[in-house]
Amino acid sequence: MNTVDTPEDSALEAAVPAQNMVLVPLSRLRSRPSKRNVRRKACTSIAALAASIRRLGLLQNLTVIASGDDGEFEVVAGGRRLAALKLLARKRHIAEDWPVPCLLVADTLARTASLAENVQREAMGPVDELRAWKALVAEGRSVEAIAADFGVTPLVVKRRLRLANVSPRLLADYQAEAVTLDQLMALAITDDHAAQEAAFYDSPAWQRSPEALREHLTHEEIDASRDALARFVGLEAYEAAGGGVRRDLFSDEQQGGYLTDAGLLDTLARNKLAAVVEQVQLEGWGWVEVAPRATSAELHLFERVRRTRRDPNRTEAKRIAKLEGKQNELQDRLDDEDAELSDDGVRAIHEELDRLGSELEAIEQTLMIYSPGAVEMAGAVVSVDHMGGVVVHRGLLREEQAKALRAQERQEASAAGEERSGHGGDADESAKPGISEKLAKRLSAHRTAALQAEVARHPQVALVAMVHRLALRVVFDSYGSGSSPIDIIATPQDGLAQHAPDLADSPAAVGMGKVSEAWAARLPKDPKALFAELLALPQGELLSLLAVCVASTVSVLASREDEVPAAGLAKAVSLDMHDWWKPTAQGYFAHVSKAKALEAVLAFAPDHVTRLSKLKKAEIASEAERLAAGTGWLPLMFRGEAEPGPETPTSSGIEAVLEADEAAAEAKDREELATGA
Repeated sequence: MNTVDTPEDSALEAAVPAQNMVLVPLSRLRSRPSKRNVRRKACTSIAALAASIRRLGLLQNLTVIASGDDGEFEVVAGGRRLAALKLLARKRHIAEDWPVPCLLVADTLARTASLAENVQREAMGPVDELRAWKALVAEGRSVEAIAADFGVTPLVVKRRLRLANVSPRLLADYQAEAVTLDQLMALAITDDHAAQEAAFYDSPAWQRSPEALREHLTHEEIDASRDALARFVGLEAYEAAGGGVRRDLFSDEQQGGYLTDAGLLDTLARNKLAAVVEQVQLEGWGWVEVAPRATSAELHLFERVRRTRRDPNRTEAKRIAKLEGKQNELQDRLDDEDAELSDDGVRAIHEELDRLGSELEAIEQTLMIYSPGAVEMAGAVVSVDHMGGVVVHRGLLREEQAKALRAQERQEASAAGEERSGHGGDADESAKPGISEKLAKRLSAHRTAALQAEVARHPQVALVAMVHRLALRVVFDSYGSGSSPIDIIATPQDGLAQHAPDLADSPAAVGMGKVSEAWAARLPKDPKALFAELLALPQGELLSLLAVCVASTVSVLASREDEVPAAGLAKAVSLDMHDWWKPTAQGYFAHVSKAKALEAVLAFAPDHVTRLSKLKKAEIASEAERLAAGTGWLPLMFRGEAEPGPETPTSSGIEAVLEADEAAAEAKDREELATGA
């Protein structure tokens, strides 16, 4: 029992190490945890402790009590050390009877000694630990040797050293719990103390997330884990060419780090694409250009040559079926949860899928038929897609080329005496211009939310917008409602959801909600207390709050597709709706006419127009959403700010595609009838 009160002198005498320290053979220390050991939690990190003991020896004795008359002992303090020693013995790194230094205590003091060892010690502070790691290196120890001493990987040591090199001011605040470990790890991306402190202390509290801090310090560099061009070129090739890389030791090893030479990366990408350019030139296009980072918005500036797809012949169809069958088999293996695939195995399957996809794409290109003379006049752009793969955009027409081709087609049609007739009720529907007022308001509600989010991120622009509104009213005595998008009486535009039911889940609305909630939680609600709090705010934080407030008043609702209010404000904050909106069935395609939906499909998936034209409207909307994913297509309202955006092919273009397909089908029917006859 451990309930006997022991006088202080006798307790001290019973625990004097010099009188009670014994060497106990490891085999005589019971592995089963003693009931007197106050620790009940399972031991962790045994392997690392064992490696450290093997390198440095047992630095702290165990505390034991005698267990009966068989000469064995129970460990009441030091369970992890015992487990590590037993592990070393099992691996034959030490003998089974290796002498273990132990402090022998009386049975009556066992639980007290166990509790005292665990309670009366003070853990080293995190900053002291980091400084100790740094001091070891300063003494001349290598990273590998230190890692071996503590049973950890060299990467763990490098991470500790990187943290130890953070600004002393930030380390002090970390010790005072004013900075979190995640924030410290994000700031450690650079060794520049001034840059670290500026990123943290000059940012408002709600912009100090690890992601925001890392973005602040690397905004001029290229994230190798996310950048398509970096994936295409490859980190090894970039480094072999002398490119600089800033490593982020606290991210996954596959992420690589941040590339510092954007010019070199672009040059390497262009060089790698040169072979593809030569192959595309052999197809006879009038021009072929390389644009590694061609965006969907830039590509929409081009018009596209009308083309049709011929049916594959027997050999081609057989090859397509075989390739698609292989793709399905490989995809089934990836989707099989019971399949035990290594990382290398998964990578190999993905590479094979890419190869099969490339071959299918090559076959698909041979099935495309362009109108006479179009290939010599049109061109192609060789680029890199968002996954880092090569993509060739064929059949592109610049404005002057498109005009020339249309003139040529008109002359040919006139010479042949061709006359086009209407298509009944469908023609009436396709002739309807634009989109409904309801959809226009829905889209402009999303544009309003996106513009609010961008203005909140640009305090200087918010200040300009507010002064602009005040100057119009005070200096020029203007009441014009269209003169400024800012409602200076501070009426938050929080009714946008009535126009766009899906707005609440949009990135813009969610982001603005979080920012507003953060400020509401931080500031006092009482007007007098709020004024005093604002007086004490640093100017940078005050401007950030101003930006949020001004952004909340932005309203750019529109009633027509071609109505784009506040183009100047949108341009000032570099509004790009690709970042805030994606085309979906419920968000767009289900709310436009069948012809209007097909017009959009003609812009981003022209090969599918004929197939979709035979479907019902709901099916077209669903398929259009699937096909639009990842293409970067945007409706007219989102494509242009100061000037009208690039034109989506019109209903007449769709009619031309459908007419060509109908003519081909009729010709095929006549051929089959002739053959049957």
